[in-house]
Amino acid sequence: SSRQALEQARVAVEELDDMKAVVKQLEEDNAELRRQARHTEKEQHNLCSRAEGLQEERLLAEGQGLREQIQAQAARTASLEVSGGTAATVGGAGGCV
Repeated sequence: SSRQALEQARVAVEELDDMKAVVKQLEEDNAELRRQARHTEKEQHNLCSRAEGLQEERLLAEGQGLREQIQAQAARTASLEVSGGTAATVGGAGGCV
């Protein structure tokens, strides 16, 4: 009976040691996952900032393109006004070409 109790105690100690090893591994895995999460969060923040910068660049480029189109249209209108007297008399559509 005492031999059986000793065997049960030995098995319990082995199981406890196994559980301790599992807990240690889980804690290490958890620490690694937290590190990865922090890194991913920083990357996401950097990507968001970069996306905002690219969006701003795109809007500035679009604005510049529109300014150039307006200037070209103004130059055509001025040219029509010089050659035809007024823009309103050309084509009868209020200066639209």
